[in-house]
Amino acid sequence: METQGLITMDASAIALTPKGLALAERIVRRHRLAERFLTDVLGLSWAEAHVEAGKWEHVISDKVESALSRVMGDPTTCPHGNPIPGAHYEVPDTRPLSAMPVGAEFTINRIPEELEFAPGLLEFLEHNSLLPGRHGVLTAMSPDGTATVEIDGRSIGIGSFATERILVAA
Repeated sequence: METQGLITMDASAIALTPKGLALAERIVRRHRLAERFLTDVLGLSWAEAHVEAGKWEHVISDKVESALSRVMGDPTTCPHGNPIPGAHYEVPDTRPLSAMPVGAEFTINRIPEELEFAPGLLEFLEHNSLLPGRHGVLTAMSPDGTATVEIDGRSIGIGSFATERILVAA
């Protein structure tokens, strides 16, 4: 990647060059558009869409990328709430679920990419309605960061790895 001008390296760091950053943003954009299409139009689950989008992101042409965006009304986020590069996304005021006080109402805003790669976690979040736009109440928080939330009249336990990363708005 260094010989292709995509990264620079020194003894302590690796950094993307402007060319590398542009390529990364294009791939992320195509991945997130593909996820949106696969879930919203084709009805695949989050987990299925994430795996398939990982394949599509490398073969979507500029023309298809534009068409996907147009057909879906120029979405600004993927199904998990993460911004689509190049879209007109306005960053909302959010905080990790773990930072909310017990008893607080919240709206889920984002499921960051780090959680997309935790085995089984996307399935768990989707199955338990822990989705962007859903409203809930933080009913308990243990000292180890494990939370209990109520969504749709159901109590759901969430481990600290997820509560520290799920972004919510008060």
